[in-house]
Amino acid sequence: MAERIISYAEAIREATHQEMARDESVITFGLGVDDFKGIYGTTKGLLEAFGPDRLFDTPLSEDAMTGVAIGAAMAGLRPIHVHIRMDFLLLTVNQLINIAAKTRYMYGGSLKCPLVVRSIIGKSWGQGAQHSQGLHSLFMHVPGLKVVAPSTPHDAKGCLIQAIRDDNPVMFVEHRLLHLFHGHVPEEEYTTPFGKARMLAPGKDITMVGVSYMAADCLRAKHLLDQTGIQAEVIDPISLVPFDYDAVLASVRKTKRLLVVDTAWLTCGAAAEIITGVLERLNPGEHIEIKRLGFAPASCPPTKVLEDAFYPDPASIALTAYAMCHGGKTDWKPDYKEEKEIAEFRGPF
Repeated sequence: MAERIISYAEAIREATHQEMARDESVITFGLGVDDFKGIYGTTKGLLEAFGPDRLFDTPLSEDAMTGVAIGAAMAGLRPIHVHIRMDFLLLTVNQLINIAAKTRYMYGGSLKCPLVVRSIIGKSWGQGAQHSQGLHSLFMHVPGLKVVAPSTPHDAKGCLIQAIRDDNPVMFVEHRLLHLFHGHVPEEEYTTPFGKARMLAPGKDITMVGVSYMAADCLRAKHLLDQTGIQAEVIDPISLVPFDYDAVLASVRKTKRLLVVDTAWLTCGAAAEIITGVLERLNPGEHIEIKRLGFAPASCPPTKVLEDAFYPDPASIALTAYAMCHGGKTDWKPDYKEEKEIAEFRGPF
């Protein structure tokens, strides 16, 4: 039997449907979850399947509704709180950091907070400075919060099921352009374990680690590098907290070069943490070349031409990797055409 292919958005919807059917304590709510478009299709049909008591729209009050989600989790439910943009989580940080993340610690394990917080990041012209930010490193900083950012439909389904069943609060990060991706996804229930990275492509010359959508762009960069004879190894962390340092270490000990690409700013970011964690785990005398790519140090722009300069893309990733493998040389220009999901975007939503 041929493997089934569905989209990233459909994989999230299927995971939610299966867990809500399996466990009556699972509820879903958030701004627009009952809209006919269903948050890129990720909640489409769930209202009809489970009714308004288990899937419902919320007021435009992120702080208050996060308090509701935390209270429901403490009372025995397993809420999935959906946010259309990660930017809106800035209104929830007191609830998430001071209450949700600390619940099990402050109550000595006698009280748990099994909460999933879905939030969407990402580019494409028209999003602008307040609707394009990748703030996952902020939540990575806080003990008690798990942070995952799957890049494939397979791992999106498995990670969401794992997150729903986890007894701790989990920040589930989705890049908006990933919702369009298709891939092999089993119909049955399964989990993707946290803290286990996935090698997307083997190589021997340089290790590229891509966070969220950047994993896909690193794969595209690898294909561009093939033109030059450079064999890049691409790793998708999937889980940012906990993080699979063993997988990255095994790769960089082979390639001696590490390029980490994030869909966020670099200062105090996920890329810096990943690189530092790798360097700390190297043995005395082991040396590797390192580099990181991410947002330009400015607010996210709202126009296509500025976006092209602001965000990493397969061409800039490939050029950086090429220079790392050739002593800093930049005498190669990759033959890159913009990806379909970006070229066909007509924004802002």
